[in-house]
Amino acid sequence: MSFRRIFLIVMDSVGIGAEPDAERFGDVGTNTFVHTAEACGGLDIPVLNALGLHDLADVRGTSTVLHPQSYVQTLREKSNGKDTLTGHWEMMGILTPNPLVTFTETGFPKELIDELEARTGRKVIGNYSESGTVILEKLGEEQTRDGSLIVYTSADSVLQIAANVDKMPLEELYRACEIAREITMRPEWKVGRVIARPYIGTDKTNFKRTSDRRDYALSPSGVTALDVLKKGGRDVLAVGKIHDIFNGQGITASVHTESNEDGMDKTMDIARSKFNGLCFVNLVEFDSLYGHRRNPIGYGKAIEAFDRRLGQLLPLLREDDLLMVTADHGNDPTHTGTDHTRERVPLLSYSPRYLHGTKLPEEETFATIGQTILRNFGLVPTSNQIGKPILTLLDTKA
Repeated sequence: MSFRRIFLIVMDSVGIGAEPDAERFGDVGTNTFVHTAEACGGLDIPVLNALGLHDLADVRGTSTVLHPQSYVQTLREKSNGKDTLTGHWEMMGILTPNPLVTFTETGFPKELIDELEARTGRKVIGNYSESGTVILEKLGEEQTRDGSLIVYTSADSVLQIAANVDKMPLEELYRACEIAREITMRPEWKVGRVIARPYIGTDKTNFKRTSDRRDYALSPSGVTALDVLKKGGRDVLAVGKIHDIFNGQGITASVHTESNEDGMDKTMDIARSKFNGLCFVNLVEFDSLYGHRRNPIGYGKAIEAFDRRLGQLLPLLREDDLLMVTADHGNDPTHTGTDHTRERVPLLSYSPRYLHGTKLPEEETFATIGQTILRNFGLVPTSNQIGKPILTLLDTKA
């Protein structure tokens, strides 16, 4: 074992250049990191710069530096998709050959909505793709008045149900989502997640989503590296929506987060504690607040804020710690539409133990992350998993 603790932080959607097959997805020329930096007139990210980010792309505001304590490289996605579940599952060894179904352009089929109404006894309103805050401005007063269910989707493979819990019991909203999850297990309607979106307030000027969100996700399609870690007696600590992404599979403990800042706070709390295994973190606001809303300025500020918090985390890491910073897909905020973008992702690997950090070759799959983690702990992947470990990262003399 080279490292006792591994921290894997996913900057949700912070890709770093279009994949070779980006044309199939309508994403030629996309580059979330580079285009965000250009739109902002450069990024103030001294910590990421010191880790060697510039070796991967000419991100405005970065420069060429020596970075002996970090290795940098890009990873390509082997699965056929560009969504959260597919990206995270691939990191942990799961190949997804068929993309998850989305209803971004059409809304959900009438047959699905009819069944949901019949089984819940409530009218459905909405049924189109929209931001979760905007849809409350548009439909929240109607839902509050008549006790209906606001159903909506996004660029992700997701069905979301919003209801005012001042008027509808929270448990009833959860039950409606459980019914929706049952309905959407059919192959033609199988979305990745059904999400309960409770909110409070009296009118559109003060509607506010609560922290009682609940996700009903598909389980991974096979045994993941997380399952192997857990079975092998290692801690698998999930921060943010990691628990939801894997439907709790392979997780030994999890904490909910309210924001990127809260996610970093809780990661640093874990860094101050004792554990033996993996701390797996998702920071979602890059994607949810700025990427889908095509807000490059906000996106850039979020990257800068993360950089500051990363600077606070690094001094907490020990000689036998490894930090890996990556992404799960792109979401170029300067691109057309509101969907994710098919991009390579960065992988920045840091340890106080490293002495000869440099740029490493591009890997053909995100799964190299999970396989590297398993090899570190002397654990063997199952036959369904893809990817090979990055042995350089485990060289105790690196």
